[in-house]
Amino acid sequence: MQPALGTQRDVSRPVVVPSQGVGGPNGGGQVSYRLLRLDIPVFPERRMFRIHDAGIDPDAPGGPLLPVGALVSTNREQLWVGSLQEHVEVRLVLEEWHGAPTVGGDGWDEEAKGKLYLRGVLSVDMGSAGPAVGALRLAGGVGDYAVRVYARNREQVVRLYHELFDRYGDPLGDEFQRARKDLECLEQYLVQLWRQS
Repeated sequence: MQPALGTQRDVSRPVVVPSQGVGGPNGGGQVSYRLLRLDIPVFPERRMFRIHDAGIDPDAPGGPLLPVGALVSTNREQLWVGSLQEHVEVRLVLEEWHGAPTVGGDGWDEEAKGKLYLRGVLSVDMGSAGPAVGALRLAGGVGDYAVRVYARNREQVVRLYHELFDRYGDPLGDEFQRARKDLECLEQYLVQLWRQS
């Protein structure tokens, strides 16, 4: 199976990064390294996008609650990531790691954690806009995955988008549309996941 368009696989030797809280004072112990990195634009339909096991229907009954005002909402097989707007594409960086990556909260406004059960393949769903990623095969295979989500510029994009109405008035006008396009991918998310032992 070919990776989704925009997938970037690390083909060079992985960079070894010690896991936080692992190993002794001399640096021994387990290490963590990135297995996969995917960098894509995602449209937050209904103010969210959904990461889930590829074998389930995210619209079926029993899904998580909507992440209204929250960064994430989860159940066993789905992670719904909340945006504060639904008008501008956001940037999603999805990473699979071998072991827990070092906590990277610097430069991010918000952080959330969760746990997912995945059958070795995940999807990123944008609701009626369709899948951003239909079926991404994970190196970790079937099992429980820890997930860490970081976000930045959520509130800033909402504010800047509303300022466009004051500045340009007509949302169908060329100036408004050009300025809206400049806001694309300013709102950013980093989702890191790794197989739990």
